Amino acid sequence: MENSFKKWLDTFINEKTLPMEKTFEVTKKGTLNIMSYKTIYDYILITNKQEQQQIKNTIIKIDFLNGDVLHFFRHLGNAIAKENI
Repeated sequence: MENSFKKWLDTFINEKTLPMEKTFEVTKKGTLNIMSYKTIYDYILITNKQEQQQIKNTIIKIDFLNGDVLHFFRHLGNAIAKENI
């Protein structure tokens, strides 16, 4: 069964025609990470319900202010980027 958050996020992405296969770079402590927006989407879907609600609220706010939701996705990418240990 598809959860309501996934359904909402899929609808948002489709309506905004976000380029989910496009890649971007994140450097974390000198280590270059190349990831797609789809990678961020996949990570968003495995967060807990509270985090999903915070992400949803942030996306809605960014969209309402005509901001760049992909900038927020790149910000989330910093959290999941790997660093050279």
